[in-house]
Amino acid sequence: MNNRPRPGLRTRATTAALAALALATTGLAAAAPAGAKPRECPTLKVSGGWYGDNRARLDAFLADHCAGKGDINGPGKGPGKGPGKGSEPVAVFDWDNTVIKNDVGDATLYWLLRNDRIRPPRDGDWSTTSRHLTPRAAAALGEACPTGVRTLPTATDTRCADEILSVYGAGATTGGETAFAGFDHRRTEPQYAWLAQLLRGWTTRQVESFAAAARAENLAAPQGATQRVGTSTVTGWVRYYEEQRDLIRTLRAAGFDVWIVSASPEPVVDVWAKGVGIDPSHSLGIRNTTERGRLTAHFEGCGTVRDGEDEMITYIDGKRCWINQEIFGVRGPAAERVQPASRRQVFAAGDSDTDISFLRDATGLRLVLNRNKNELMCRAYENGDGRWIVNPMFIEPKQRKATPYPCATTGYTAGDGTPEPVRRPDGTVIPDQTDTVF
Repeated sequence: MNNRPRPGLRTRATTAALAALALATTGLAAAAPAGAKPRECPTLKVSGGWYGDNRARLDAFLADHCAGKGDINGPGKGPGKGPGKGSEPVAVFDWDNTVIKNDVGDATLYWLLRNDRIRPPRDGDWSTTSRHLTPRAAAALGEACPTGVRTLPTATDTRCADEILSVYGAGATTGGETAFAGFDHRRTEPQYAWLAQLLRGWTTRQVESFAAAARAENLAAPQGATQRVGTSTVTGWVRYYEEQRDLIRTLRAAGFDVWIVSASPEPVVDVWAKGVGIDPSHSLGIRNTTERGRLTAHFEGCGTVRDGEDEMITYIDGKRCWINQEIFGVRGPAAERVQPASRRQVFAAGDSDTDISFLRDATGLRLVLNRNKNELMCRAYENGDGRWIVNPMFIEPKQRKATPYPCATTGYTAGDGTPEPVRRPDGTVIPDQTDTVF
């Protein structure tokens, strides 16, 4: 079992006190001397990257909710915690390509491969690294990578590095054969999960040190830099979005309880989230179990999935489950279901179909960075309840998608991987949508 305290349990007792302190120190505390002029709610300071009236809409949203104003559930029943657990509204951000440009999971794997920090599986049996790894992929990894070594020499052994990189990045062997099978496409992504599983044998502190080294390199590299991993040339830089840093800072100043949820390994997310002022107690990622203080190749469970079953990570519906469980204290099968408005986030931000469930759960405003992802853009552009706002990426935004999003035919991916139409809650089909924010 993982010996890290669950964030939701660790912070719950102090949430109200911390919120009160934050409000007091930012001048937003509700109490004020008789006759004193009310203090203004905080507003965004960075304006350059916001599209159209998005900044104005965010400022209006902040004004509606700061210092407890605009609480949809009435005094003392904030959307974040439920009765008796504090009243501050909750905001949840995806991480990769939502708060930063590029992917911290990728950056970490590249660093691991370049620095010989991946441990081989016992007896060279790669099937033990993931229950979803196909026999052919396990065989390809076994043929490419040596056994009997403490760590794989991937800095110089390009064949081994190339095979690992292909399985992780393409979901296929270097020979083109499918690497993962037998999983629910709405609850897990084995390629993302495999990075966390490749960290087996290290301690959380060691993984944090690897992530910190990768972070330093990627922030120092010039924008657009590449690096060599195996025989491949891959991305070599990461940047924080200053607009999102500003938004997170402003939400916190307005009294929001701000969280990060990511499909990268949790110790990696913890290291990067500090750069926007988010403590590890408020970041959620793929969470390995531990044995004798070291990470295993298995994960903690959520909802109906028990520890070690490895069938759900912080991915699509899995993000909903982990948010419900760790932020709102919902346990058991109920964590997999949409909760009443009083137990849901007010604000959410994401960039991909992997974020769609927790974005749809947000009761107030949903910020989408446009990366041309089908299901997400179908729902955001239809904007059925008027709560979606779309913004181009703040660095290297995508060009306009030349053809409409295939909402009416293949925009949704079912649990078995089958493409289907994107449907509204009442079952009707969303028509194809044209890309307009780019």
